[in-house]
Amino acid sequence: MRAPLCLLLLVAHAVDMLPLNRRKKQVGTGLGGNCTGCVICSEENGCSTCQQRLFLFIHREGIRQYGKCVHDCPPGYFGVRGQEVNRCKKCGATCESCFSQDFCIQCKRRFYLYKGKCLSTCPPGTAAQQSTWECQEECELGPWGSWSPCTHNGKTCGSAWGLETRVREAGRAGREEAAACQVLSESRQCPIRRPCPGESNPNQKSGRDRRPRKDRKLDGRGEGRPRPPSPQP
Repeated sequence: MRAPLCLLLLVAHAVDMLPLNRRKKQVGTGLGGNCTGCVICSEENGCSTCQQRLFLFIHREGIRQYGKCVHDCPPGYFGVRGQEVNRCKKCGATCESCFSQDFCIQCKRRFYLYKGKCLSTCPPGTAAQQSTWECQEECELGPWGSWSPCTHNGKTCGSAWGLETRVREAGRAGREEAAACQVLSESRQCPIRRPCPGESNPNQKSGRDRRPRKDRKLDGRGEGRPRPPSPQP
């Protein structure tokens, strides 16, 4: 009598444990034994629903896929918030990192970044920058500026030949584009004829040279000797 009763109790206990086992399976370990931030998580597929403000990242290995709840989407993915689930979506095939499906931040190797797009060659009117792998718009230079003061050894006075310079900067308004453009400049020789403080004017003649010459009356022979005085009456 005791044997059938014990068997009956074992069957009843097994039936009671079935829902518990199912619940454990539902909140199991998931991908890498981590169900952090998950609302629903299973051993087979990991997380399928995340807590608020978290993104559901689906990692695929062959035909299997696992879900994981993350605060930020990994490189190559961007976050999209929805009414029920926030998901991580993959960037374009040529994009290494992106802000959205239509705006890339960094391109994969051998592709140039231009206005959020990844291109194999830069469009007309732009130049390829090998250091940054970006397409830089060609510079539009503005007019020449005014000539600088004429200087010689850092001085703007004295009596010597100096140099004066003028520049031609980029005419575009964008600061980032203008900073990448090369500023053109040119110089030319110029005369300096201005006395420095405490110096005399090199072009000014001395007082002796500026005295008026006395008029001389030449005699009939034109030898420059003065005419003798008239005899007294």
